[in-house]
Amino acid sequence: MNSPVPKNLRLIAFTIILCSCIASGRSQGKEDFTEEVALISQKYKALKQSKQRAVVFTGSSSIRLWKELEESFPDHRIVNAGFGGSQSKDLLRFVKPLILDFSPEKVFIYEGDNDLGYRKCPSRVMRNTKKILRKVWEEFPDTRFVLIAAKPSPERWSLKRRFQRLNRKLEKYASQSDRVQFANIWNVMLRDDQVDESLFEED
Repeated sequence: MNSPVPKNLRLIAFTIILCSCIASGRSQGKEDFTEEVALISQKYKALKQSKQRAVVFTGSSSIRLWKELEESFPDHRIVNAGFGGSQSKDLLRFVKPLILDFSPEKVFIYEGDNDLGYRKCPSRVMRNTKKILRKVWEEFPDTRFVLIAAKPSPERWSLKRRFQRLNRKLEKYASQSDRVQFANIWNVMLRDDQVDESLFEED
């Protein structure tokens, strides 16, 4: 079975743009996502029990708000495991119920945006990201990943250099592994080197 690959990058970027948020309304980044993760597990309970390989999309609101994700890839077993407001440390914590339990064939990850918004450094995001990938590869060494670039946003434009550093790190890491790819959505969300605010809606 073929899984979604970068030829679908325009679709991925366009949909993430539509799902992007001006503000999340979360200020501390210390949420307990246990209940939200449990709801995701319940929603896809049958797929988990089937043990069939799935394509998992996970990360923060830009994934969670992708309402038509499954319809976008009708020929694949798609899981939308996005949980709004999450940081890379949260995905690391919940890597089993959100990724491993779905016997992932391919995983798309959008994390780092909220980390940087809470003044975490790009290096910390990369450390967590690498830990996530290693945990998955311990059980499924053939799983492939797509790391989605942190998007530019009006609310966090003052942090753009930090966002760009993270994206360079993600891209460099992806270039060093044949199991990892990088989806650059940063450039397509700019107009005259500024954030295209018409692409955003309130969360």
